[in-house]
Amino acid sequence: MTAPLDPTPSSSPKSSSGASEPARLDPNNTATLTIACPDRKGIVAAVSQFLLNHGANILHSDQHTTDPSGGQFFMRMEFHLDGLDLARGAFERAFESVIAQPFEMEWRVNYTAQPKRMAILVSRYDHCFLDLLWRKRRGELHIEIPLIISNHEDLRRDADMFGIPFHVVPVTKQNKAEAEAEQVRLMHEAGADFAVLARYMQILSGEFLRGFGRPVINIHHSFLPAFIGANPYRAAFNRGVKLIGATSHYVTEELDAGPIIAQDVIPVTHRETPDSLMRMGRDVERQVLARAVKAHVEDRVLVYGNKTVVF
Repeated sequence: MTAPLDPTPSSSPKSSSGASEPARLDPNNTATLTIACPDRKGIVAAVSQFLLNHGANILHSDQHTTDPSGGQFFMRMEFHLDGLDLARGAFERAFESVIAQPFEMEWRVNYTAQPKRMAILVSRYDHCFLDLLWRKRRGELHIEIPLIISNHEDLRRDADMFGIPFHVVPVTKQNKAEAEAEQVRLMHEAGADFAVLARYMQILSGEFLRGFGRPVINIHHSFLPAFIGANPYRAAFNRGVKLIGATSHYVTEELDAGPIIAQDVIPVTHRETPDSLMRMGRDVERQVLARAVKAHVEDRVLVYGNKTVVF
């Protein structure tokens, strides 16, 4: 007869040398707490003491204040759940009543075991789109991608190779409202937590943003607003620029004016052509977008007005 398993072993595991080995913490059993509130004394101490009292082990902690005297305070804490003495719901309710309410906090807890679900919107350019799929497959982005939406058929084969549902929703001036409503429906149906415009060449309306009601991340070349229009790299070439770059930001109703998450630039010389500028620019675009998505997924971005704090 098989002996029952003992849930509370009396000794630690032994190594080959006979010495006890420390218990290993599950890297997937962690959570991230993000906080924004008016700055005042005692916030860090109160949050740390609360986590200690309930058995959480703090792994990382970052904080920032806009002004020590009457400013806005931001904090991100990552902690292990292995020793937590409350179920998640009870833990969050206790934090709300004991800490969040007295300090007037806006706060959120995200759990590593529940990856964020990212919808991708893309048109025909594939560099940012394929880069995100590759990074997800390589484990660089801790996400799920439940669907891809495009206004063209061009990238369906790539989506099929990664096994991700691909929906084509054509967009014209005449059907834009209906098309956006269908896109929002598809994303809600798929349970998307946020969306990424991986060179989606359509301007999103306020109705789309309000209907989706979740963060949307965009990528564009940093020439805006200096070089706008259909061929910004040609315009930059004609001007003789010495730097090109990219900006990733949250989407708002004001075109390309949302809170910035990540940016980068690279130097260029007079030897470049419009085509080489475009190739170099696309490399920067995909890297900047990947950094922005990673920061968002890891809860490192806190929005404050039209600015961000990125830990």
